[in-house]
Formats: sequence, structure tokens, C-alpha cells
Amino acid sequence: MSAPAPSPLAVVDAEPLPRQEEVLTEAALAFVAELHRRFTPRRDELLARRAERRAEIARTSTLDFLPETAAIRADDSWKVAPAPAALNDRRVEITGPTDRKMTINALNSGARVWLADFEDASAPTWENVILGQVNLIDAYQRNIDFTDPRSGKSYALKPADELATVVMRPRGWHLEERHLTFDGRPVPGALVDFGLYFFHNAQRLIDLGKGPYFYLPKTESHLEARLWNDIFVFAQDYVGIPQGTVRATVLIETITAAYEMEEILYELRDHAAGLNAGRWDYLFSIVKNFRDGGAKFVLPDRNAVTMTAPFMRAYTELLVRTCHKRGAHAIGGMAAFIPSRKDAEVNKVAFEKVKADKDREAGDGFDGSWVAHPDLVPIAMASFDAVLGDKPNQKDRLREDVSVAPGALIAIDSLDAKPTYDGLVSAVQVGVRYIEAWLRGLGAVAIFNLMEDAATAEISRSQIWQWINAGVVFENGKTATPELAREVATEVLAAIRAEIGEEAFAAGKWQQAHDLLLHVSLDADYADFLTLPAYEQLVG
Repeated sequence: MSAPAPSPLAVVDAEPLPRQEEVLTEAALAFVAELHRRFTPRRDELLARRAERRAEIARTSTLDFLPETAAIRADDSWKVAPAPAALNDRRVEITGPTDRKMTINALNSGARVWLADFEDASAPTWENVILGQVNLIDAYQRNIDFTDPRSGKSYALKPADELATVVMRPRGWHLEERHLTFDGRPVPGALVDFGLYFFHNAQRLIDLGKGPYFYLPKTESHLEARLWNDIFVFAQDYVGIPQGTVRATVLIETITAAYEMEEILYELRDHAAGLNAGRWDYLFSIVKNFRDGGAKFVLPDRNAVTMTAPFMRAYTELLVRTCHKRGAHAIGGMAAFIPSRKDAEVNKVAFEKVKADKDREAGDGFDGSWVAHPDLVPIAMASFDAVLGDKPNQKDRLREDVSVAPGALIAIDSLDAKPTYDGLVSAVQVGVRYIEAWLRGLGAVAIFNLMEDAATAEISRSQIWQWINAGVVFENGKTATPELAREVATEVLAAIRAEIGEEAFAAGKWQQAHDLLLHVSLDADYADFLTLPAYEQLVG
């Protein structure tokens, strides 16, 4: 590889960080610039296509499998590339941001995979973006430790053969990185996250026998998967590693992608590792796309929408069948419970629910599943051990018994539950608390014993918006209106102030979070992503 010319990228409005020069080298920036030049125009076209697709859904209130790709679905001969050894057994995966403590704990957790998250579990401050890259480089070089300044507890990596395999998740296509520009225009965050990580770590990971591997978020169509595949082909040639070294697992967390699972795997087939069922973003996507579809698309409280709901069963069973038909891993959803250090009874009840959820996934044919906390790793591991035994996965379970009609994926009214007033209060509570933390630079936040990320805030604000626009009448006779939402938000904010005290309240970003939640929940012009207006207010 010849020496690169000076990069045309500029770092703007960013306070210098310790060691950022190790990440923002001329060679790495030249690579990101080339990714931007080649692929951002197509990214822009695909974002415009999303808007066109959404307008079509608004007009028809329906979705179907694509007629133009029927031949791909009907062709039983193609499969994705065989899994590399480091990704063949994925029975438990832990997720979390790439701060230094989490990096060590996740790698040490006993999970087979760590989803190292630059997306929904990470607020994209410049510090999080750059130091997250530093932490991963350090981890691969075994040059990482951490001492908690409050507890004095020290953390260090276990032996290499006990560490989780890293699957890194860059930001979604809709997000920009304002601190890195090309001719005055921000570079897409996805290309920044992927480009810096891949450039610095591809060869390191090959040497470790573990990558480079990626999770692809917020994908809405097979054409977006095709774009990623072309990026992988270019990137592998650029740094001189064999084609097919990169492997990607795609989160099926949008309703449109659920109708294109086979096509997504086909587009990525030389680089595909599997699909994942991302629950909260999936529900958010349903609300976003069918928000003006009338009463039959109104979701009840988010906690009432379990994975046993008929339309969610259709989604997950189709995912398992599709993956195994094509030789890919099917990865289940998140167990988000955060164990209490004070209440054993709360833990007992929650652990039983986690076990039931993971038993169901393993029984349905999933090859692995997600947890948010190391204490949940043994529970999920036991569920999958019971089904898999010594086998690394159950891709031989083809689930040919599954047949999902197009309408089953959007049969929201098949669920016997309705929105409640407590559900509205909960949506406001979680929304305000999460956004406040996000504005302080935290993307993964423990709220009411659950690890919440941006997807949780998205479903919260979307449900408030939907219930108001559908004129939902709650069980107490109150109607969902902007005035009621403001009244609840005022009460929630006052309760938080009383709970944490004046000093902590003033030091936080509570009023700002309250105002932003109401803005995205009440504005007639529904924001595609909460994180777009939130990013404008994010400092750092």
C-alpha cells in the first residue's frame, strides 16, 4: 500500500483528546475520505428511498414480500459463506458501549461474543467516538486496564482464550459525524466508525483469529445491505486482506427489512454471518411506518408487547427459518434486566423471566441470544447449553414447519392489549430519564432495573406520538392529547427533582430532556429519529 496523500478530511469543533493522534492518523483519515468519496452518494440515495418507501406505506397501509426479488427467495441453491471458527458458536452475546471498564468486563464476561457498540448504547460525543476506538485497539494489544476511581476496584483482561469475540456495531446510515468533514460536509458516522476500526484493527484481528466482524444496524432494505457489501469488498482490497474475511450480522430491527431477510443475506452472502431480532427498534419502526394507519396499528404499552405476541412470533420464527435455510446464524433478542444488589426477590422474579425467554428462543431454533449484564450470561448460557449440548449451533434445524403470510408481520391488532395511562406515564418517565443521560454523553443507562438504550427512547416517544394522534382513550377515561402529555411530563419532572434533590437536578440536563421529549412526541412533523434533533444539542 503506497503512502497516502494528506487527507482532505478536517477535524472541526472538537477539543483535542489524549491519544487521538493514534486513531486519526493520516493513513486512517485517507481511508475514511476514500470511503466517503465512493459511498456517501449512494448512502444519500438510499436515505431518499427510505422516505419514498415510507410515503408508499402511508398511502397503502400494507407491506409485502418484494415481487422483483422472488427468484432469489425461490432459489434454494445459494447459502451464505460458512462461519469462521470464532463465530461458529454464538450461544450468548453481551452488548454494551466501548468505554474502558465495559470493554474489559464484556471481554471477560464469559459470553462468546461482545457487541462493541458505537450505536444505540453510545451517545456520539467526540470523546466516545475516538476513545472507544482507542480502547478496542488497546484491548487487542492487551494494553488495557482500569481502576474505578470511586471504588478503587481494578479490572484487567483474562487470558486470551477466555475472552469474547468482538462484533463491532457502527452508527446507522442516518447519522452524521459533525466533527469530521469533507469539503465542509459531515462524513456519515457509519463510515467514520467502520473506517477507523477496520483500518487499525483488520490485520490485528486476523492475527488473533477473530475478525474483523460487524453488526449492521437500522438496515431497511437489501439495497442498503448491498451498499455495505460493496464497502466490505473495497475495504478488504484497500488494506490487502482476503475477500470474505469481513463478516456481518444484520439486525432485523425495521419492519421493511423483515420483508427482505433473504435478500439481505443474499446481498451479503460472501460476508454474511447471520441476522438478529432487535425488539425495541422493530416496534419503533412499526409505529414510524404505520403511524397514520388507524386504530389497528396502535401498539399497547411496550411491556405488553412480549415476544409471544402473534406478530412478534411471526417475525422471529421467519427469521430463524430464513437464517437456517441459508446457513446463517439466527441471534435472539435482548435480556435487558440489570440485577439489583439490594433486592434478592426482584432478582429472583426477573431471572425466572429471563430464563423463560431464553428457553423459548433456544427451543425455537435460535443459535444464540443477547444479554445486557454479565450476571445474565450464565442464565442464557444454561438455556442454550440445554438445547445445543456440545453442538456450536443448531443451523441444522431448518424450521420448515414455519410459513409466514405477509399480513402476519403487521397484524398488530392480533394482540389483546391496549394502551394504558400508566403506560403513558412510563413512556414519559423512561424518555426523560434516558434523554437526560444521553445529553450528558451516556448511551447505555440503567432505568428501573433495565438497561435502556436509544431504541427504548424511540419507542417511548413514538408511542406517545401515536396514542395522541390516534386519540386513544385510556382505561381511566382520559384521552391522549398534547395537553395530557405535557401535564404528565410536568409531574414526572417535579417527581425527579424531589427524588434527586435540587443540586443534582440543577447539575443535570433534566429540563432540556423534558423539552426535547415533548418536542419529538408532540410535533406534527414526526422526526425520523430522535437522535437527529438530540445530536444538535449534544455537547462534545
